[in-house]
Amino acid sequence: MDGDLVLYLARRTFETALLLAAPTLVVTLVIGFVVAMLQAVTSIRDQTMGQVIKLAAVALIMLVTGSWTLQVAVDFTTEVLNHLAALGLGN
Repeated sequence: MDGDLVLYLARRTFETALLLAAPTLVVTLVIGFVVAMLQAVTSIRDQTMGQVIKLAAVALIMLVTGSWTLQVAVDFTTEVLNHLAALGLGN
């Protein structure tokens, strides 16, 4: 296996992982910030409120982006398996 191919696959793996995790992480970050600001303004110190809202937001974003996420993962897997087959390792 060529060193350039290994570096390419490693880079594509990290890019794909970041791409798959980004929607959920961004939504969680934004919701957490908004809930923290709301709690600071209203002096509410309930820890579960933020967790429940973030959990609901993550469930919603996973429902919305689920098919896209699955397609990206399938495309990446197909690409890796095609590289392995070209090297003769995918029997």
